Amino acid sequence: TVLPSVGRLAPIVLLALSRSSPASAFASVSNNNFAHVGSRRAFASSTPLKMASSGDEKKPICIVVEAEIKEDRMEEFLDLIEKDAVGSRAEPGCLRFDVLRSKDNPNKFFFYEAYVDADAVAFHKEQPHFALWTKFKETEGIVSSVSHKTDGWFMTK
Repeated sequence: TVLPSVGRLAPIVLLALSRSSPASAFASVSNNNFAHVGSRRAFASSTPLKMASSGDEKKPICIVVEAEIKEDRMEEFLDLIEKDAVGSRAEPGCLRFDVLRSKDNPNKFFFYEAYVDADAVAFHKEQPHFALWTKFKETEGIVSSVSHKTDGWFMTK
């Protein structure tokens, strides 16, 4: 099932865990919910989904960033985005921060971020680990970067 919160990116999430197929991605996940991808570990979850109500209840804010990184800046990018992801996940209002790499273009990445509310997003943008990404973009480390802000509808618990 493709989740509305990640739309067409859901297959990338599955394939990011495996170089061969989604089925082997699940097979490669160890008991501690981590799959090894190269020298890095990727988190995998079997947590059931919960739908946010369409009423007055606040929905999480999700951000999907599509960024193409300049090839000669890749090592620097991988270092800073790992710091940004780790720091972001420690923020009180961050529900998740995933970094995905395209199978079609190794210089293209997708960040899937979920926050409890707009205040959590604002807090995130004030953090030193977020500043690493901002500075990287300002120093022309990217070919392109597009952010999509969404409401979370079907989310993991």
